[in-house]
Amino acid sequence: MSEEARKCPDCGSTKIIYDPVRGESVCGICGSVISESMVDLTQEWRAFDEDQRSRRVRTGAALTPTKHDEGITTEIGKGRGELFKVSSKKRAQYYRLTKWHKRLIKSKDRNLSFAFSELQRLISYLHLSRAIHEKVAKLYQHAVNKGLVRGRSTESIIAALLYTTCREEGAPRTLDEISKASGINRRDIGKTYRYISRKLGIRILPAKAQDYIPRFGSLLGLSERVQVKAVEILDQAAETDVTSGKGPIGVAAAALYIAAVLDGERKTQREVADAIGVTEVTIRNRYKEMVESLGIKDIVEEKVKEEMQENNDSK
Repeated sequence: MSEEARKCPDCGSTKIIYDPVRGESVCGICGSVISESMVDLTQEWRAFDEDQRSRRVRTGAALTPTKHDEGITTEIGKGRGELFKVSSKKRAQYYRLTKWHKRLIKSKDRNLSFAFSELQRLISYLHLSRAIHEKVAKLYQHAVNKGLVRGRSTESIIAALLYTTCREEGAPRTLDEISKASGINRRDIGKTYRYISRKLGIRILPAKAQDYIPRFGSLLGLSERVQVKAVEILDQAAETDVTSGKGPIGVAAAALYIAAVLDGERKTQREVADAIGVTEVTIRNRYKEMVESLGIKDIVEEKVKEEMQENNDSK
C-alpha cells in the first residue's frame, strides 16, 4: 500500500484497517472505505491436520542449505512395481538411466551429500537447533568452494565447524562431547578447528562460563533457581578476576556446585564431575578460589556440614 493509501482522504487519519473478508481497507476513525475489491493473495484452501496439508499443498519444500542440492534436485525413482508392466527392453533402459544418473553426479555434490548426512547425525545426537544446523552447512559449503577440505577428513571438518558455530551461537559444546559424538580424536578436532578458523577468517572469542550453566544445570537436574544463582555467583566472581585465565567448564561446574549447596539442592563434587566431564580436583580448586574471593567460605562450609549431619542422622 502506498503512502497516500495509508492516510484517509476524508479525515486524514492513519489508522487504516484491512478487512480480509470483504477485501477492503477502511478508516478506523470515520469508517470511510479507502480501497475495495482487493485481491486475496493467500491460499484458497484450508487444512485441519498434517495429512490434509500434505495432500492439498501444491508447492515443494522450502530451499534449505542443509541439503547438497538445497532440496530442489530430482532423481530417478527406486520403485520397481510399474517396471514389470513394460517390455524388457524398456526395463533395461530404465536401469541404465538410473546407473548413469548416479554416475553423473559431481564429486562436489557427493562430498556435500556425505558431509550433510554426518552433520544431520551430529545435530540430532547433540540436540542442537536448526539455526546452528544451517550455519554449519553454509560454512562447510564455503570451505569446499575454497578447497579447504582436500586431504582432510570430512568428519573432522564437520566436527570442527560444529564446535566453532556452537560457541558463536552461545550454545557451546565441549571438545569431549563433540569428540564422543563424531568419533574423532579431540586433538584432531582442535587442529582442524584452528586451521579452518584461520582460513575462513572466523574469530571466536573464548566461551563464557555463563553459557554452560543452563545445559550443565539440566544434566544435573538442578532447578532454574539454582541456575540463576550460579550465574549471579559467576558475575560476582568475574568482578574479582578470580575466574580470569581459568577454563570456563571447570568454573561453571564450581559455580553450580556452590549454588546447589546454598539453595539446599546439594550435589557431591563427584556427581558434578561425572555429569559434566571434569575432574573432582578441578571443581575443588575452582570452588575454593571462588568462595574465598566472594567471602562466603564459612557459609558454604556450614551448609555442607549441616547437610552431611542430616544425612548421617537419617541413616
